[in-house]
Amino acid sequence: MTRILVVDDEPQIVRALAINLRARGYEVRTAATAAEALQQASAHQPEVVVLDLGLPDLDGTEVIAGIRGWSDVPILVLSGRSDSLDKVAALDAGADDYVTKPFGMEELLARLRAMLRRGGRVEEETPEVRLGEVSVDLAAHRVVRGEETVRLTPTEWHLLEVLLRNPGRLLSQRYLLEEVWGPGYETAQGNLRLYMGQLRRKLEPDPARPRFLVNEPGMGYRFEP
Repeated sequence: MTRILVVDDEPQIVRALAINLRARGYEVRTAATAAEALQQASAHQPEVVVLDLGLPDLDGTEVIAGIRGWSDVPILVLSGRSDSLDKVAALDAGADDYVTKPFGMEELLARLRAMLRRGGRVEEETPEVRLGEVSVDLAAHRVVRGEETVRLTPTEWHLLEVLLRNPGRLLSQRYLLEEVWGPGYETAQGNLRLYMGQLRRKLEPDPARPRFLVNEPGMGYRFEP
């Protein structure tokens, strides 16, 4: 039975989530404070954490940072904060995805299923990833469309590899810039837009309406398998 930890100080939301998740066969534990959340996460090793940012004792980003100190468990942030800066802060702290209140239960459940399916990473034993007609071999550093090899620059490859190794995870612009370009490029969003545009032109069936390399404006990008 899949273990899920729900962290929220609003009893009606906790109750609704617990009822819906248990009805679908999940084992659910709940917490209403940051301290309780960290204790529960350590003691019971959940396979997914659903976390509200607005907790009474600590900000949710501190809970994310605390969990990330010892675990890579997928974390889905659930919050009423609509400011993109709050979302980016949560992603930079280590969250995997973000849902804004009020939310649709079916959407949240779909996000959870996706997080459980992907397990947060592309396994090294199966290095081939498909983007429609395009095949990416992560081990061989090779991209093929049909019989044709698609040429990528080293920077394009590095950016693509980071996205593919985090399937479904929303990666903040800052995270991608630091991973691909290194320290000092945290605000070089123009570089990121340029190279994402190049990757889409080379890999997407319709670059104007990307299916696999998608973005959430002001926040970041994700690879949708």
